[in-house]
Amino acid sequence: MIQSLKIGILGGGQLGKMLIQTALDLDLDIAVLDPDPECSCSCIANRFVCGSITDYDTVYAFGKDLDLITIEIENVNIEALKQLEKEGKSVFPQPAVIDTIKNKSRQKQFFAGHDIPTSPFLLVKNREEVMQHASFLPAVNKLSVGGYDGRGVQVLRTEADLGKAFDADGLLEKFVDFEKELAVIVARNSQGETRCFPPVEMVFHPVANLVEYQFSPAGIPEDISRKAEGIAEKTARAFGITGLLAVEMFLTRDGDILVNEVAPRPHNSGHHTQKANAVSQFDQHWRAILNLPLGNTTPFSLAAMVNILGEEGHTGEAEVLGLDKILEIPDAYPFFYGKKQTKPFRKMGHVSILAADFENLKEKVNFVQNNLKVISKNK
Repeated sequence: MIQSLKIGILGGGQLGKMLIQTALDLDLDIAVLDPDPECSCSCIANRFVCGSITDYDTVYAFGKDLDLITIEIENVNIEALKQLEKEGKSVFPQPAVIDTIKNKSRQKQFFAGHDIPTSPFLLVKNREEVMQHASFLPAVNKLSVGGYDGRGVQVLRTEADLGKAFDADGLLEKFVDFEKELAVIVARNSQGETRCFPPVEMVFHPVANLVEYQFSPAGIPEDISRKAEGIAEKTARAFGITGLLAVEMFLTRDGDILVNEVAPRPHNSGHHTQKANAVSQFDQHWRAILNLPLGNTTPFSLAAMVNILGEEGHTGEAEVLGLDKILEIPDAYPFFYGKKQTKPFRKMGHVSILAADFENLKEKVNFVQNNLKVISKNK
């Protein structure tokens, strides 16, 4: 019986919070490990442990009395998870999968080795090696580990940009002339059953290089949509993952689809599913890792998701402005992550939006962006 299982989540941020909100519907017993005593999950988990998710002893001690362990972030101690798995604990996604994905260089090598379409790339050890490949430009320089939400990514367009390259282990990816950036979230349970959410179109912030907002379903032809879902399912099967896999893709101007990156967990591109789909990505994650039948991913409506980002020039105790205006909009649903401190471009929450047509959806997105702000009280 799933209610008797002791389940742990490594990481207590907003994804963990939304996983717990869904877990409450199933009466799941959830413990959370996170180094921040004021993290999003600290007040809502059945049991909260404050400690490092990258320290072997801490992760092992956290997991040894649990039945099942999952993650909401890839930067965790893999060796401790492998040992727990050896001792009979269920760890989903599997440690070997996390280990490959958390290193972007290994991730790209995995794509190449499993015939998953992706942009040409070169592995580099430092800035000096990057400078030896000026002929490969324009390219994107990525750190192998540690980058997220726009960090650890640098676009190098010309030789004049080579000085911006990271002086650390990473890769150079050939710059893709894309028409749209897409994402498909696919779930796979232990029996090998897979199911995709429809592709979404992501729009990135030009400075912070993270998602500003996204539309679902993406405005692409049906055959392109089926192709994107097929690639996502192929990628999940190649990894053999149990759980969710978010597959970020480029739709090129030539109509090709190239996989950019993947994440083995719930993902920012799937937040709209809380309101727009028969099951949410968080529902689906629990179904997948508990080896339950996967749910119906059919959307009820056109949808959008707008990230609520900390305002530029504001650092400190957070204050929300304009919430009353957002709540006046039909079918606009704000979710806040419980973060007490704001800083520029920090993800403080999101708004899921439903609409009957794309023009109305876009109008609501613009209204939310113009009227909902998170600033610092001391500014």
